[in-house]
Amino acid sequence: MRYGHAYGVLLLIACVLTFSSGCIATDGGQAQVKSGDRVLVHYTGTFENGTVFDTSTGREPLGFTVGRGEVVAGFDAGVIGMRVGEEKTLHIPADQAYGPYREDLVFVFDPAGIPGGENLTVGEPVGITLPDGQVLPATVAGISPGAVTVDANHPLAGEDLTFTVSLVEIG
Repeated sequence: MRYGHAYGVLLLIACVLTFSSGCIATDGGQAQVKSGDRVLVHYTGTFENGTVFDTSTGREPLGFTVGRGEVVAGFDAGVIGMRVGEEKTLHIPADQAYGPYREDLVFVFDPAGIPGGENLTVGEPVGITLPDGQVLPATVAGISPGAVTVDANHPLAGEDLTFTVSLVEIG
């Protein structure tokens, strides 16, 4: 019986030393996001000047699988290592977001060659049909008597973005 008590005390001391040295997780073993995980996040996206361009506030959280390219690269990489309940600010340069603004994606067309071209308005979404039949989404950027300018850049191309992200769930 005496050895049993001494063994119990030694076991207690060993546990205390192991715990205090960090060998046992002090976070309750909570999982961290890794590539391949399905996650749910709430987010608010802002430009460098603080203007909000998108948010999940008041909506369902955004769900995506990390590492599959379902969101911009900087967002994807930024959630790796997060834990449920953690909030993080991600500063994403344009090349890790929607890429640089490309002048070669701005096209000028004769409105006479566009079905319904006389009814287009600036800001209207349109599709540009490529020679292989693929349709490239674009926006009418300008209209003049002899030309319709169409921009196929993503609306956020060329922008450095900031996201405040809160991890809701790792699925």
